[in-house]
Amino acid sequence: MQLVTVKMSDIYVNGLDKLVEIGMYPSRSEAIRVAIRDLLRRELWPSEGSPLSKPSEREE
Repeated sequence: MQLVTVKMSDIYVNGLDKLVEIGMYPSRSEAIRVAIRDLLRRELWPSEGSPLSKPSEREE
């Protein structure tokens, strides 16, 4: 994986922290990865599907 640094407004960071706090994601990074994956599937790969494997398939 590559390291990508971004600046975000406090409201987004607070929202990410809340998702982690309530246990929906193990970390901010994972929540951001899922959000980006979903964005790419919707905007870039809507008909042909993702050229990337599913996270569960990569981790096994």
